Amino acid sequence: MNDTPRRPGVSASAPSVARMNDYFLGGKDNFAADREAAARVLALIPDAKVMGEYVQEFRERVVRYLVEQGVTQFVHVSSGLPTKRNVHEVAQSLDPDANVVYVADDPVALNHARALLATNARTGVVEGDILHPDAMLDDPTLGELIDFDRPVGVLIIGALQYIPDEDGPFEHVARLCERLAPGSFLCLTHAVFDGRPEIAEQIADVFREALNRPKGGPRNRDEAVRFFDGLELVDPGFIYVRQWRSSTPVSDQEAKRAWVLAGVARKP
Repeated sequence: MNDTPRRPGVSASAPSVARMNDYFLGGKDNFAADREAAARVLALIPDAKVMGEYVQEFRERVVRYLVEQGVTQFVHVSSGLPTKRNVHEVAQSLDPDANVVYVADDPVALNHARALLATNARTGVVEGDILHPDAMLDDPTLGELIDFDRPVGVLIIGALQYIPDEDGPFEHVARLCERLAPGSFLCLTHAVFDGRPEIAEQIADVFREALNRPKGGPRNRDEAVRFFDGLELVDPGFIYVRQWRSSTPVSDQEAKRAWVLAGVARKP
């Protein structure tokens, strides 16, 4: 299996998922192509902007949960552009000795993250993606901060849903988990359209263009939960993102409006 990382360049004419998410969250680090693609999503799902906030809230909850489990090192894959209350901010507010590495393949996200984190000795940024797990984990910067003989919390947020099966996302996630120490955790989100099948292909088309992947359709919950094969899902399981260990009860009907599932699993 070829594990050579691809080296994308910045293109103002093609949309980027990282920059689209920046636009959804009210950021300014995006181009016209990103805003146009985001507008197509918003036309189908007006709640798309607030969904980014729900995912951010999940990320903060999950980091707190992992620190409570004794995890002090984190790898955030496909991290996108830096946002408020990012992984290192939450983790290091709870444990100042926590180490965090962000992995991204969008040049804009890489440049912003490196500038933002230049003075934080316990936080690093590396170029990579989930389709090249060995190259990512063997990066010297990552190795300086992350000890794979101890438990690691790996977060893969919004990076898997439109990668087609033929690109091997299940196998690559499994390979990543294979290299983690027992007691490590895999935390991920995955968009599903079980409740909105009529718009699934239209939304997928937008992200296929942004990812430059002509194939790959949206998965349902039963398909997406396979990413946790071989791991132990922690309570409350693989559920809608607003309901994962939320301090405020959210009804099933309201939670499904976010069309994003979230889960955390432990490596035995």
